[in-house]
Amino acid sequence: MIARELVTLPPYAEVVAQGLATRPKSLPCKLFYDATGSALFEEITRLPEYYLTRTELEILRERADEMACTVGNDVTVVELGAGTAVKTCTLLESLSRRQIRVRYFPVDISRDALHQAKERVESLGRQISVRPVVADFSDGFEFLCNIPDKKLVAYLGSSIGNFDPAAAVAMLGEINRQLTAQDMLLLGTDLLKAKSMLVAAYDDSEGVTEQFNKNILARLNRELFADFDLASFRHVAIWNPRRSRMEIYLESLRTQTVDLPLLPLRVHFAKGERIHTENSYKYTVQSAKCMLERSGYVLTHTWFDQRNWFALHLANVQPGA
Repeated sequence: MIARELVTLPPYAEVVAQGLATRPKSLPCKLFYDATGSALFEEITRLPEYYLTRTELEILRERADEMACTVGNDVTVVELGAGTAVKTCTLLESLSRRQIRVRYFPVDISRDALHQAKERVESLGRQISVRPVVADFSDGFEFLCNIPDKKLVAYLGSSIGNFDPAAAVAMLGEINRQLTAQDMLLLGTDLLKAKSMLVAAYDDSEGVTEQFNKNILARLNRELFADFDLASFRHVAIWNPRRSRMEIYLESLRTQTVDLPLLPLRVHFAKGERIHTENSYKYTVQSAKCMLERSGYVLTHTWFDQRNWFALHLANVQPGA
């Protein structure tokens, strides 16, 4: 018997209870990124099927100098969902060749990822100062107001694709309200492409993405003393063409009951019943432009890789937005 009153519930506990008590069941994708999940995601980015990271990095390597010239001098870089800052180093180096000092604020929910980001960027040299910010975006973006001077807010990796269209516009709009007329947004979007390529990227042959997805259940076992049997769930990745998104689920392989004593909650699963864990929307240039405009930005530049698989969009704050 667990003395529930002696245990401090994690801040996500209520969302988990709500998600597992509804139909269809769901869990928030932000739960992916504990220390284990962050390490698994870094492994995913190196898989042959997962084109997103290396394609975005290709754009940055080829166009970072042009980007640095476009955004101008005396720019402070704030990266939302920075992870371990693998891709951002290229842009920071280009900016450092134009500025005496570059200030970099990596923002992430994972302290472990931010520690790695700080070490990685500081290895580039003393010209770049690193000030990590631990933040959950569901708590808002007021921290942007505490970062002075001209800002380039980078939201890379197509993380915006995890949000439904209305939620993506609302989030980008909330960021916009914390910015000034001199600030800019650099947004990464994954572009629409063949179903076979998309499904493979989210269901790799080595099973790393499956481990990453199931780590949500393992985390609930560790932190909420749940008793999920990971072997009784399978990873499912589906392309939904009507909504232009990849959908990620955990599917119960049998009829089963799971206890989460700290909530307290008992969850019943039918065989084949799924937990929705993530969406990843895919864009056209026009749909990305529309999303930015609805959020209060003016799109000024878009950079592509050579195959037009991915895009980086630079936008200014729309006057009077």
